[in-house]
Amino acid sequence: SFAAARDDNRQVLNGVLVQHKEKLATFIGTDGKRLARLYAEVNTPENQVGSYVVPLKAVEEMIKIIDVKDEKSKISFLADKIGLEIGSVTLITKLLNGQFPDVDRVIPKKASDPISLHREELMSLLRQVSLFTADQSSAVRFTFAPGELHLTAMNGNIGEGKVSMSVNYGGPKFDVAFNPYFFIDILRHCKDETVSLSLSDAFNPGLITDSTTAHFVLMPMRLDA
Repeated sequence: SFAAARDDNRQVLNGVLVQHKEKLATFIGTDGKRLARLYAEVNTPENQVGSYVVPLKAVEEMIKIIDVKDEKSKISFLADKIGLEIGSVTLITKLLNGQFPDVDRVIPKKASDPISLHREELMSLLRQVSLFTADQSSAVRFTFAPGELHLTAMNGNIGEGKVSMSVNYGGPKFDVAFNPYFFIDILRHCKDETVSLSLSDAFNPGLITDSTTAHFVLMPMRLDA
């Protein structure tokens, strides 16, 4: 849900796509700049399939209810509504209309030799260097060199911030820019001590994965000269 849009003109992006087929559920949220997708096994009747876009506000209410009640939940779908039953609580909401984008086209394949990043260390460094960004739409430059990752941000009013960490990168030096706040959001929702980053170049999306079924995609930002 953190990757879903909050106030997009494309109404379907202000929700989470829920699909189920052959006892496997897929959950997808995207605002066009970042994307989160994960899978879960579910108990559904044989040959039953469905695709629904649940409004973000309803999703957030469902999360609150499920977090409080340590019980199994039951979800029911109608043509235009979704219902959540857990314990004595029932929540019903309308679904969003419209065609959710085909995200399979934008999710890159995992690289054969992804870059391994220590999650907590990277989060700490991104928080430090993000202090030198102008606002929450600013970019941090990621410079990969053999064995190292350098993070750089510049603000004309404050100055320049630079931090670095060791990584298992052995290719040629290259630069890519990401929104640090979006990257931190993804790292917060990862589960492992280290995450894998797959990159093809500075212009195509990066794929961040851990040992779970989750796939996080982050669009690069324009690099300043």
